[in-house]
Amino acid sequence: MSVKKHRGQIVKSKFKRVIVYARQHRANQGVSESLHRLVEFLEQQKIQVFQDVDTLLGFDVQLPVLTKNEMGEKHDLIIVIGGDGSLLSAARMATKVNTPVIGINRGRLGFLTDVLPDEIETRLSAVLAGQYKEEKRFLLHTRIYDDEAVYFEGEAVNDVVLSRGNETHLIEFSVYINEQLVSNYRSDGMIISSPTGSTAYALSAGGPIMHPQLNAMVLVPMFSHSLSSRPLVIDGESKIELHISSVNEADLRISCDGHESRMVKPGQRVMIEKDSHQLRLLHPLDYHYYDTLRSKLGWESTHQG
Repeated sequence: MSVKKHRGQIVKSKFKRVIVYARQHRANQGVSESLHRLVEFLEQQKIQVFQDVDTLLGFDVQLPVLTKNEMGEKHDLIIVIGGDGSLLSAARMATKVNTPVIGINRGRLGFLTDVLPDEIETRLSAVLAGQYKEEKRFLLHTRIYDDEAVYFEGEAVNDVVLSRGNETHLIEFSVYINEQLVSNYRSDGMIISSPTGSTAYALSAGGPIMHPQLNAMVLVPMFSHSLSSRPLVIDGESKIELHISSVNEADLRISCDGHESRMVKPGQRVMIEKDSHQLRLLHPLDYHYYDTLRSKLGWESTHQG
């Protein structure tokens, strides 16, 4: 089969096993509809179809279950049905087993989920035939520690967020980059975002939009007491340390992609750096990042007369 050349990486391969992933969220019947439509299509293609444990708990589809330990063969593919939150959940699983992911958008914005529900058959037929673009998105790795022990380690595709937790006042902390002091902060917290996450929580807090292929991270202060506090874009190889001031009266909170979270005590430190794993994100051949931005953010084109 010939494949037309498009911008971006085009991988000529076929998948032998597909793992479908969906989370039951609120009363979104559209997820269930698209899930059953997807399964019917894949079975017609004579492809081995599995579901993961999370999908089994939320939906009634008659598929064998594949555990995380059984995933990761050379020709595996994970297809996510839902919004960006579902894809983020699947991504943390997929990166551990180096398995590519593509998303069917049943969420609101859908910066990461490209395939529309009514395009399942046409779009995925091309992808299964090896006609797609593959992007590699880096993750953030974080750990909470002090001089005595490491208390938590986690990964995030979008962002790591320091927030007030149980504290009712502005929190105090210092930011170090590569062991150099950047600033002392009194604020509601700090968002440390990857380029992928720059269109998520960081954007709503006033951060810049970063192209997903940039090797960079952005630090976005949340409602800082200082009017001079501004988002800071730094090299992606940097090591960021948050030193939690002992003057805070209560535990603060560190969260990864808004899912996994832990309390961090006054006097502890938080390290954020690039993770060793990458997300292999697949797109249809006609995917263009700026088309997605224009569509999702409502940027209207203007015509010069």
